[in-house]
Amino acid sequence: MQKPQKETVVAELTERLRASETLIVADYRGLSVKELDHLRTKLLEQGATFTVVKNSLTRRAAEAAGADALLTLLDGPSAIAFLDSGGDAVAVAKALADSAKTTRILAVRGGVMQGRAITADEVDELAKLPPVDVLRGQVLGAVSAPLYAIVGLFTAPLQDLYGLIQARIDQLGGETEPAEETQEEEAAAPEAEAEAPQEEPVAEASEETTEEAAEEPASEESEEE
Repeated sequence: MQKPQKETVVAELTERLRASETLIVADYRGLSVKELDHLRTKLLEQGATFTVVKNSLTRRAAEAAGADALLTLLDGPSAIAFLDSGGDAVAVAKALADSAKTTRILAVRGGVMQGRAITADEVDELAKLPPVDVLRGQVLGAVSAPLYAIVGLFTAPLQDLYGLIQARIDQLGGETEPAEETQEEEAAAPEAEAEAPQEEPVAEASEETTEEAAEEPASEESEEE
């Protein structure tokens, strides 16, 4: 490779290192061309490009880009999975882990995530995480659960208050019905008294009639005399 070509490669790698906040380095030594192409296709589907690099040129690019965490991973034949802005880091790690298990050749060395160096074990743990959509659902559930609890704290006293009010209404309703019946009975009492027969005046009238009847013979006797 001529010097101008090397400079071009270093410049391109520098830009890619600056643009990619997450990348994973693997030792591809021993993989066939077919296996490499298959892995590249899988990684492209997850938003990552898999590039075989020369360590000497990559070191220069890493120094120029300020990616010092990458320097310790450049030991032996190296290939780098550069994660694009819309890529899925979990899916990329899983694709590399699956390739390592299937081929028994590919070896993940580690990587850089958000500017921090991660080990091969951390990449393996990343591959075991659920997909991004599932993680978002879990995060949403964890966030919304306390909100539902807060809503429950507010609605529970209102429900209790409603129950107390309804119980009081039922109690007052039970007390009101007898009171209304008593008022109706009191209103009906004068009407009943008015319709009842007047016994005492009738009795007095009969006594007066008897006295008058007793006095009439006495007056007739006095006239005859």
